[in-house]
Amino acid sequence: MQCTLCDARGMSVRGLDNGEHAALIINECQNSMVNPEIGGRDGLAGEAARRHLVPRLAELAQACREAGVLVVHTTIVPRRDYAGTMRNCLLLASLVKKGTVVAGSPAAQIHPDLAPQDGDVVSERVHGLSPFHSTELEPILRSRGVQTVMIAGVSTNIGVPGACLEAVNRGFNVVVPEDCTAGAWPEAHEFQVTHTLPLLATVTTSDAIRTVLAGRTVRA
Repeated sequence: MQCTLCDARGMSVRGLDNGEHAALIINECQNSMVNPEIGGRDGLAGEAARRHLVPRLAELAQACREAGVLVVHTTIVPRRDYAGTMRNCLLLASLVKKGTVVAGSPAAQIHPDLAPQDGDVVSERVHGLSPFHSTELEPILRSRGVQTVMIAGVSTNIGVPGACLEAVNRGFNVVVPEDCTAGAWPEAHEFQVTHTLPLLATVTTSDAIRTVLAGRTVRA
């Protein structure tokens, strides 16, 4: 996909400025969702591997840290007894039926190549399809003066557009690095990034974001 929302020189990303009020949200990059060794090579985990999501996102996350940009890992981690996790839609019912993504399980853990680093924040929830649902994500962002959220991870079927919609509703600007996202199948991903996400966010690339952040890199 071509980035159409950068300037002609590729030196800016609409809504991001130079990143001083931004945060990166890495959504549901857990083993069951993005690691084909655990989640299987079909479906979402297989698509994440095919699109090289994890290495690209790891590179973007490191660029954010070096630029002093907050990195937040948002996950769904139901309790082992599923207290608080409702089966009120097909996706959540399937999550409960499979029974693999629960607190303490390898499937629920964040992919090791995206493991949280010092200064990162992890925001967990037990229910819902959006990282803002019943979590402290918004206060965390507000406390850091965040005005723009870069939403990456999975899935472009539901999780990413859901997070974008809720972020917009809360007054945040939204940027989506398309090459750091994946859907459960290629056609669904392509439809969302072409027709849905541009209505909610600036759809761009991780390269464009790193170019913006490079000008304010802060190293220890």
